[in-house]
Amino acid sequence: MAIQKCRLYFTQAIVYVFIFIQSPWLWAGEGMWLPLLLKSLNEKEMQNMGMKMSADDIYNVNKGSLKDAIVHFGGGCTSEIISSQGLLLTNHHCGYGYITGHSSVEKNYLKDGFWAATHAQELRCAGLTATLLVRMEDITSSILKDVSPTSSEENRKSKIDENISVFRKSFKLNQFEELLIRQYYNGNQYFALVTTTYQDVRLVGSPPESIGKFGADTDNWVWPRHTGDFSLFRIYAGGDNMPAEYSEDNKPYIPKHFLPISLDGIQEGDFTMVFGYPGRTNEYLTQEGMRQIVEVQNPIRISCRDKILQTMDKYMRTDASVKIQYAAQYASIANAWKKWIGENQGIKFTKGLEKKLKFDNDFQSKINSQTLEGIPSDILQKLKEQYLLNEPYLRAKESYAEAFQRSSRIYENYSNFQEILAEDEKHGKDSAEKLKSNLAVSISQTYSGFNPQIEKEIFALMLAEVQKNCPSQFIFPALRTISQENFNNYTQITDKLVTKSALFSANEATRLLNLPFDSFHAALKLDPLYQFYDELNYFVVSDIIKNSTEYENNISILRRQHMDALMRLFPEKRFYPDANSTLRVTYGNVSGFYPRDGACYQAQTYLDGVVEKYIPGDYEFDVHPKLLDLYKKKDYGIYGENGKMPLAFIASNHTTGGNSGSPAIDAYGNLIGLNFDRVWEGTMSDINYDQSICRNIMVDARYILFIIDKFAGAGQLIQEMKLTHPKSDLSKKSRSKNKR
Repeated sequence: MAIQKCRLYFTQAIVYVFIFIQSPWLWAGEGMWLPLLLKSLNEKEMQNMGMKMSADDIYNVNKGSLKDAIVHFGGGCTSEIISSQGLLLTNHHCGYGYITGHSSVEKNYLKDGFWAATHAQELRCAGLTATLLVRMEDITSSILKDVSPTSSEENRKSKIDENISVFRKSFKLNQFEELLIRQYYNGNQYFALVTTTYQDVRLVGSPPESIGKFGADTDNWVWPRHTGDFSLFRIYAGGDNMPAEYSEDNKPYIPKHFLPISLDGIQEGDFTMVFGYPGRTNEYLTQEGMRQIVEVQNPIRISCRDKILQTMDKYMRTDASVKIQYAAQYASIANAWKKWIGENQGIKFTKGLEKKLKFDNDFQSKINSQTLEGIPSDILQKLKEQYLLNEPYLRAKESYAEAFQRSSRIYENYSNFQEILAEDEKHGKDSAEKLKSNLAVSISQTYSGFNPQIEKEIFALMLAEVQKNCPSQFIFPALRTISQENFNNYTQITDKLVTKSALFSANEATRLLNLPFDSFHAALKLDPLYQFYDELNYFVVSDIIKNSTEYENNISILRRQHMDALMRLFPEKRFYPDANSTLRVTYGNVSGFYPRDGACYQAQTYLDGVVEKYIPGDYEFDVHPKLLDLYKKKDYGIYGENGKMPLAFIASNHTTGGNSGSPAIDAYGNLIGLNFDRVWEGTMSDINYDQSICRNIMVDARYILFIIDKFAGAGQLIQEMKLTHPKSDLSKKSRSKNKR
């Protein structure tokens, strides 16, 4: 049976590619499409793939549509409204920071979960926002008015800035609406997006991380997957249902539309649609642009994070308080680290660089045969030259960023202090004194997540990484000097820098902040670790960023021209814009796949897999006793299927970061799952989508309902939702029609 299913997956994959796709070079499931343009570009194809809705059901400004249920969650993830009372569903990892913020050793919501029995028990999440798209429109003609293809870049930018200013002044907004102007197709098109943002969002429910983060970092980006990666929040509004600052008097938001939830589940080949806010993609790189990501940028990032994660993990596994301290940071660092590894492997497996080179050659043949105004015929060669000139600077920037900035809590402390001195220079001592006083008040909280032993080990390792990865001419002078003086003994160097440093000790930071401002200023400037970061930042800005700006600007200009040329040279091809954190639709089909020779992955997983992976006491694979009990009794309620509990599934939807928490929607507009990941083999879809291995991973909606109802006993939340049986209801209607 398994062999037959695998053969079926392969056969269906071929069918999806060659029957449903009407435009060359596009795979089934490829593309992050603008909802405004679905009717003209995608509706027919989506319906051929099984969709029963119209484009108007998805995006409509005159009546409630699916778009009105899709929420930009905190500006980073996606969430969706699943009840008439503003109930939000998103990923556990999207809500992780807020769940952690409400957790302590005494009330460990990460370990035990949290479920509010009433609205009054829902927890405020300060700073968390929920943004809804009101409408969008193509404003390219207004923004590019009087901009010639042959204009100099300086004149082009000046004219665009002028046009944007004029457009903003003339554009009408209602109360609480905001206008965003975003460029698409590398600056060849512009759209206006009108949004409304709600500031009062509260935590409603979260499963324990033994469910919400089951498999943790070992299973991250991996299929088969058994993670119940979901959490629940709620939007609150003022009495007029409009945005309002947090108040106990606020009421649950009443949406224009919310998503019903299907209990019918999924089958191989079913149409699926993911609606959300994908972050960033680079689908139209040349071969050289892709090569630098795979061979230059990613290896530096991966190498640094290898060392950081190994160090954190060593301590987190033996100390519960350290695990709470570093849980969110570890997850964030590991997520990108593993993605980059999979991205490189996927490019190699699918021969992505070779395919890019072939397409570049096709492009060159086309451009050689005709003249395009404003586009040099040797644009590919010019791009390659600029990439190569910029490569040493790219190596240096990535080395310093990964080692000392992106993943460092020491650097966060440096930034807090540096902000005070910068404020003194800009606005004077009185203004800076206020920042100094504020930091003094919060210093214990600032250092509460700081473990000196861990940070010290990491810092020493990163000194070695920079020496290994950074071109020698870009080792900044202070690092070069201290390394020579200490014979590259990085532990010894670290000891000298961190001893009594305010960046490394809450006590030293408190002592420093209690000094009069002039004394504080002088003492901070003499702090060796502060000096290290100050000189590092100055060098990065003045010797690396400043000198690489010309090359990066040239690359940006040439990429815009390249995109313009692509659309003009290949008019028969439908082009979708790269993701830029604005609302998009992607669609595909439920489908297993062949990740490598001799392996076949089926499309659905079950709760059985959780029990198979169960390791008592292991922080990644432990299983809650109640879940084990429900499994043993097969107590799945109305959510099970043939005596089993469906847990997750995969499909060929084209997703990326930012799509976390996006709804997986069926052919009828119902929620069937919650997007939370991609398969490791297909993470290269950000730069090279390939239908053969690119799959997104979703929690089955039935598993979410099962956990809320049977595990958590939060039936009051189920009562808010609208549960449906679209397939069986349609079948009943069809039988009734046939009888008549």
